[in-house]
Amino acid sequence: MTPLTPADYDAIRLSLQVSIAATLLSLPFGFAVAYLITFVQFRGKVLLEVLINLPLTMPPVVVGYFLLLLLGRHGWLGSLLDEVGIRLIFTLKAAVIASAVVGFPLLVRSVRIGMEGIDPQLINASRTLGARWPDTLMTVILPLSIPGLVAGSSLMFARSLGEFGATIIVAGNIPGVTQTIPLAIYEYAASPTGESMALSLCLVSVAISVIVLFLHETMAKKAARSD
Repeated sequence: MTPLTPADYDAIRLSLQVSIAATLLSLPFGFAVAYLITFVQFRGKVLLEVLINLPLTMPPVVVGYFLLLLLGRHGWLGSLLDEVGIRLIFTLKAAVIASAVVGFPLLVRSVRIGMEGIDPQLINASRTLGARWPDTLMTVILPLSIPGLVAGSSLMFARSLGEFGATIIVAGNIPGVTQTIPLAIYEYAASPTGESMALSLCLVSVAISVIVLFLHETMAKKAARSD
């Protein structure tokens, strides 16, 4: 295996930064959406579920292009941000947003499964004892949703780690700035002499993914035993 270069270490660091930031950014929103779908009855719930799961069915490049239209200088949101001096396109922030959008459905699905497994009698008992709904949310629903949150976070982290299509559209492939592991592998694979370097980064990516999935399976088994 060819030794990693400083640029490769930058790509690994940026991949971890993007994955961690995307996961942490999505956690509160994922919990809120899963809560709405599980416990709240309202018109348009099916439409919300379709919109949430849409990034799973669309090619990541399509997701990236829509984000480019939205966040670009002439986009609806991008033009507003540009007026206050905030630029997202071709920055690490854009890579985080792209990873968050693509991985968000996995997070919501895992949290929702965890919430659906909560015994309704526990919620009813809390309400019967005089707890307000916010108290029930914080003392019953949230603690019992932690296994789902952890499982969803690990899946989203792994998905963000491998994100390529949407990222290259909105963040580009700038070494040391937005070049993550998949983008670096793509660049090496396009070079006639980059095969061994691409393999080295592939092995690093596999190692990180195995660790993350191992943690995911461990948490899933713990959650199953607790049930």
